[in-house]
Amino acid sequence: MKILAIGDVVGERALAYLRQHLWEKRRALGADLVLANGENVAEIHGISPVQATELLDSGVDLITSGNHVFDRRDIHTFLEQSPAILRPINYPAECPGEGARVITSAEGWQVLVVNVSGRVYMDALDDPFRAVESALDRARGRYDLAVLDIHAEATSEKLALAYCFDGRFAAIFGTHTHVPTADEQILPNGTGYITDLGMTGPVNGILGTRRDEVLARFRTHMPHRFCVADGEIRAHGALFDIDPVTGRAKSVTRVVF
Repeated sequence: MKILAIGDVVGERALAYLRQHLWEKRRALGADLVLANGENVAEIHGISPVQATELLDSGVDLITSGNHVFDRRDIHTFLEQSPAILRPINYPAECPGEGARVITSAEGWQVLVVNVSGRVYMDALDDPFRAVESALDRARGRYDLAVLDIHAEATSEKLALAYCFDGRFAAIFGTHTHVPTADEQILPNGTGYITDLGMTGPVNGILGTRRDEVLARFRTHMPHRFCVADGEIRAHGALFDIDPVTGRAKSVTRVVF
């Protein structure tokens, strides 16, 4: 079984790029399941119901998110009603949406997908370790294998979570930093892992945003509303080849298209 995970989708142009290319890439890779982090589609600041629907129509089976998921109020009802989008599981229970769902792959496998947010240099949410543990406990007996999106700033926190749950997830990947890491690996107990998928967006900016605005913020310390950069779009992610019988990863391969 092959799972394609796509890094943070940044802006409307990146969404259009996936509409044009993702189905073809999915078929070429033989991906049975496609996940994408979509919290930056609305020009960095959240995602709308229309954009979420377009992302799903583009070949994505489930959308994960992160700290920008609630930036647009119109997504709140969609989070409650759609089975194909997650918010981080360690937000308070009163927040809209869910942080874990069991979905069916193209080959009929039941896959638990969990979305969690880190806390280092980020919002002071509930303990991500306990939140993920609870998600696994609640879904016990209802899935064949599990996947975890860790939306976090600190590589140390992502690695700590990965080693904590090594062997209990088939695939663990990080999102949020928009920079792909080169540490794709299979952990000792069989979990496929990469610290960050990178992003799907304009490669000529700074993390997908306009260079001049980011430089002005660094040099003046004045507040700036960042806008999505112009130029070439590229998609980054990783392909996890999983043995569905054992739930162990056979390989992890970075993907760029």
